[in-house]
Amino acid sequence: MAAPIDQRIAVPIDDPNADTEWNDILRQHGVIPEKPPSPTPMIEEAIVEARRIAHENRLEGKELDELDELEDEEDEEFLELYRQKRMQELGALSKKAIHGSVYPISKPDYGREITEASSKGPVFVNLTSSLGTNVESRVLSELWRQAAAEYGDIKFCEMRADKAIENYPERNCPTILVYKNGDIVKQVVTLAMVGGVKMNMLNIDNLLVEVGAVPESDMRVLRRRRQAEDAEEERYASKGIKTSTLAKADDSDDDWD
Repeated sequence: MAAPIDQRIAVPIDDPNADTEWNDILRQHGVIPEKPPSPTPMIEEAIVEARRIAHENRLEGKELDELDELEDEEDEEFLELYRQKRMQELGALSKKAIHGSVYPISKPDYGREITEASSKGPVFVNLTSSLGTNVESRVLSELWRQAAAEYGDIKFCEMRADKAIENYPERNCPTILVYKNGDIVKQVVTLAMVGGVKMNMLNIDNLLVEVGAVPESDMRVLRRRRQAEDAEEERYASKGIKTSTLAKADDSDDDWD
């Protein structure tokens, strides 16, 4: 008995998403699915919204003196709102600034000054190297002093690693420990993952935000990020000017050939 003949017809489909008359016919008959909506309008809407938010928040992170310099550029009422907001933020920070410097810790004090104290707020511990040749440890100790002075509402402690933990490996120094409610919630062993010897206060800010010690909207975090962005823009602008100057110089040299 002869095999039944397949009555189905092969329909040529090149690109099912192409806007062609043939594809429209195929969609009408359910041969191919409807073309998905273009993401372009959503992308454009997101860009417009991002620009709107950026414009509304353009004064975030600016100091009072910086706001004063914008009197000729910004609406006075808008500026005054930010002045009041900044003064309230500074007042709140001043009330919470109960620390302000790095606490040197000895082993008998560890439980009270770090573990127990972390029930009132996060405690950041720098386990330092016992060797003066450990550059990363020296870098972090300097940043620790800066952070403690700037973030007076947060407790920063420091202790030699080999005094805190017997036989603690020198290769693991420095080590950052973050305590909250009596437990270690974050551990950073050496600075390899946070910039190495180039670690800076931006990395400290990111760590504070990550563990919830400060919100991402904290004026100190915003100010430093804005300053870094401005410096980066200036660097690129300067680079562009130098490149343009070099190109003109090359053209000038060609004229003399």
